[in-house]
Amino acid sequence: MAFTTVDEIPTLSLLYKLNRIDPSPLGPLDGATATHNDRISVLRNDITTLAVDAIVNAANRSLLGGGGVDGAIHRAAGPELVAECRNLGGCDTGSSKITEAYKLPCKKVIHTVGPIYNLLHRQRCEAALQGCYQSALQLAVQNGLKTIAFSAISTGVYGYPSPAAARIACSTVKDFLESKDGKKLDRIIFITFEEKDVSSYNRILPRFFPPSSDSSSEPENLTEEQVLEAEATAHHLPSVPETDPPDSEHTQKKQKQEGTGGKV
Repeated sequence: MAFTTVDEIPTLSLLYKLNRIDPSPLGPLDGATATHNDRISVLRNDITTLAVDAIVNAANRSLLGGGGVDGAIHRAAGPELVAECRNLGGCDTGSSKITEAYKLPCKKVIHTVGPIYNLLHRQRCEAALQGCYQSALQLAVQNGLKTIAFSAISTGVYGYPSPAAARIACSTVKDFLESKDGKKLDRIIFITFEEKDVSSYNRILPRFFPPSSDSSSEPENLTEEQVLEAEATAHHLPSVPETDPPDSEHTQKKQKQEGTGGKV
């Protein structure tokens, strides 16, 4: 299996220069800034192949594995991961815990438990999802980690609408980057898998992190060699898997267990 290093992942600045992401037709939100565009990335890829400091797993409260990305991370890491997780005592919704990565190419796995979406308790769900990103970022800083990749939290079987989840993710990350601890992170990567998440991040990221004034349709401030290298990076990243890991029965059990054990 080919691994992807952080140097191979285009920054948001580069994606703008290469017209891989367009500015929002709605314009940037109040307080939006291009200051952090060299520290933000978005990539459609298999998160288990990333050789970064930490990947963030969309876990359930038991931390013992489930379906989708949770199951994929546990299978790629090997049985040692679930053995460590058994000693953690689970994790509350909106919180995060950190483990070793074992057979994964990253250094650490941060497990965060997103909310099951409930329109009747939308504000509580928003607060819990914010807590997922805040606690994961804080754990990264506390453990001296510089690069962190997030899976799309709660947008799978937990039913959180992708546009709303992406907006919370971008807003929370932006606030963290502007804090004192935010200066300790070199790169934050949003990993998407399903098309609904891809389109949501591509539309919402530019509202929080718009292109800088010198971002143009032609990357004229780069040398020809740099342009060719950048285009190769953007075009030849590993192919995203076509389907979710085959674990539908476990996924259904995960949703049922979470739904009866503390729906938010």
